[in-house]
Amino acid sequence: MSRVESWIECLDCGEQAVYEPLSLACPACGSPWREARYDLRSLRETWQRELPSREPSLWRYGELLPIRLDEKLVMLGEGMTPLLDASQLGEMLRLPHLMIKDERQGPTQSFKDRQASVSVNALRLFGLQEAVVCSTGNVAMAYSAFCARAGIKLWAFLTSLVPPEKMHEVAIYGTEVIKVAGTYDQAKQLAAAFAESRGLYLDRGARSIAALESMKTIAFEICEQLAGMRAADSLPWPTPDWYIQAVSGGIGPLGVLKGFSELRDAGLIERIPKIACVQAEGCAPMARAWASGCREAAPVRHPETYITTLTTGDPGRTYSLLFDRLTAGPGGIMLSVSDDEAFHALNLAAKLEGLSIEPAAAVAFAGLFKMAREGIVSRDELIVVNCSGHAIPVERQMLPAGWATELNLEDSALPARPREGLSAALRLLDRHRMRQVLVIDDQADARRLIRRLLEAHGAYEVYEASGVSQALKVLGQRPVDLIILDLMMPETDGFDLVERLKKDDAFREVPIIVVTAKELTRKEWQRLSGKINRLMVKGDFLDDELMREIDHVLS
Repeated sequence: MSRVESWIECLDCGEQAVYEPLSLACPACGSPWREARYDLRSLRETWQRELPSREPSLWRYGELLPIRLDEKLVMLGEGMTPLLDASQLGEMLRLPHLMIKDERQGPTQSFKDRQASVSVNALRLFGLQEAVVCSTGNVAMAYSAFCARAGIKLWAFLTSLVPPEKMHEVAIYGTEVIKVAGTYDQAKQLAAAFAESRGLYLDRGARSIAALESMKTIAFEICEQLAGMRAADSLPWPTPDWYIQAVSGGIGPLGVLKGFSELRDAGLIERIPKIACVQAEGCAPMARAWASGCREAAPVRHPETYITTLTTGDPGRTYSLLFDRLTAGPGGIMLSVSDDEAFHALNLAAKLEGLSIEPAAAVAFAGLFKMAREGIVSRDELIVVNCSGHAIPVERQMLPAGWATELNLEDSALPARPREGLSAALRLLDRHRMRQVLVIDDQADARRLIRRLLEAHGAYEVYEASGVSQALKVLGQRPVDLIILDLMMPETDGFDLVERLKKDDAFREVPIIVVTAKELTRKEWQRLSGKINRLMVKGDFLDDELMREIDHVLS
């Protein structure tokens, strides 16, 4: 791998220096805010020539990482996580170019594996034997794994709000776990004092060179993967229109933005995407400051959110850097969502895309839903959402009401004979009556989406029909509680079908919800008047709105 010249530059006075992990401040002015810089002049030709043959890890981008690669690296398979097409969520949101960067596929199942990988390798290169982190869970897990592999002792300061399962995973690697009964910001102060008293390396988030640089590799991978999907061997690489990530302290989007900027400066891409930073409503200092147009964020002293991973109450200068760079550059937005919105998004990601995600990652998806509802993103834009971590474990608070049906096989009312007991249990299950819904639409994807939405929300049994004849066949075989109908289907007039059903005594009382992309004329409205219960326009509603209408109609 070729080398490029690199140095560390102070953001306040411009002083340049070489990178050393234990160098915490600018030697000239004392500022702790410095960033790595690179000579990018030869990078375009080098990467175009060499990247296809390099190993599929974040280290394939070694020229733009702040450590030498001529020594053996400590690796656990980090980087080059999948870029997935989110077709069903995209169908629901009417965003056909929606993609997910699946950071769950890292060694400890979060995007923090990148931070730990680059940082721990830097410590090892400089001969450091101990390190300190303060974490809400994911950073500590990632550091613990990489430090164990590198033979480095780790001290992890965790607040008592960190789920026990995450604490247990941190401890199993041999990490010294320090539980702090206080806020995350208080725990950070304690960890900093501990590291200073012992002369140990402390990961300081966006102020740690290796940590920030690691996040750039997300941007590098997204652009290279998009180019591969489009079989685009030539440069420039394609870029998303939007990159969306949940935010606590802000190191993720700050590093990703730096990565896109370096790709542009090297001539590998033409433009930088807009960045959306999404916070939990109960701890959203950045979103509040952004909404007020403020360059500095007022700290949140007492976070009120169940999503403990996102409880950085004081983002400090990280927010100011993001504010300056987004407003002066590609633009973007910072917004917040409630815990309930996040848990709702978590369930939809699982049920529509098969992704079990952590609540923090669900905050990013909930932010996307809000942006879609408010028209901030459009159907012609390419959107990448960072699925930042896996749901380990799935906790009760994440699940919707009625998520399970309980059967008591020890009930004295059940017969003693095994076969009769099982039959009785099945009869009990039958008492939980499934509502029968017929979905009529010539588009298989549209039918499947409505099916998954209904099944995701409770006791619905869904039948599908692609046209009139198939619909009538289904209706002739079983009664249904609701019909969901698209008006515009080839060789099928939805208006005629509605009129036909309302003239038939067997179906006259069955409620009908029309879901269509068609803009109705006055005459068409008159044809439907009094015959349907609700008309909804495709792309103008999300799943919760559809379910509210269904519940209203069926009640």
